[in-house]
Amino acid sequence: MSSPKTIIAFHLYGTLLSTDSVTGELAKSVGDEAAKELSTLWRRYQLEYTWRINQQHGDITRASLLHAANEMKLTLTTEAVARAMLAYDALHVFPGVDFAFNAFQEMLNASLYNSPDLKPLAGWFEGAVSVEDAKVFKPDRKAYDHLLKVVGMKGRTSDVWLVSANPFDALGAVAAGLRSCWVDRTGTGWIDRLGSVIGEDLSPTSVASSVDEAVHMILDTRPKFREKT
Repeated sequence: MSSPKTIIAFHLYGTLLSTDSVTGELAKSVGDEAAKELSTLWRRYQLEYTWRINQQHGDITRASLLHAANEMKLTLTTEAVARAMLAYDALHVFPGVDFAFNAFQEMLNASLYNSPDLKPLAGWFEGAVSVEDAKVFKPDRKAYDHLLKVVGMKGRTSDVWLVSANPFDALGAVAAGLRSCWVDRTGTGWIDRLGSVIGEDLSPTSVASSVDEAVHMILDTRPKFREKT
């Protein structure tokens, strides 16, 4: 008897792909130090915008870049913004991601194939799930329900894992009935207290220091069955 099917979904931005890898392109326009701060602020506002409005990802990404630049009182030319947007569609992966996929269709915005690091690993993915198809952004429960529908696992939420470095995402998945592994790259441990505010003291199913460790932890939790002899 074979073991039950387990689905592992990976959040793309900030988990597999490092949004900080746009810093080099930004530095060409604003300098090294300002580029680091701008990159961090850009990502912050990008996430905040998705919580406030359901709009095309590219539109939100561009608007949040301009918001961050304005807050820092930086001037970006039209050409600089265009180059930054192109860099965002060719992000590099975090260390350990390649090891993770060695252990076990084109993306909505072409990030999977444009990333010079992630492209060679494309064969490990069975498909991409876009939250834009659900017309919501995470952590809206509809986004996780959409994932379950796409992978054919409705009613089997405990067999679906989400690996994410975003606390709101790891918590949202658990609240929707899935299992989640939060990638804690800074080593701070789980300090998010929103779960206690909800009243159920929710937290990720597990915590890992890298995507590589997350994959191994998930594989180790799978029940093992032997063929009857």
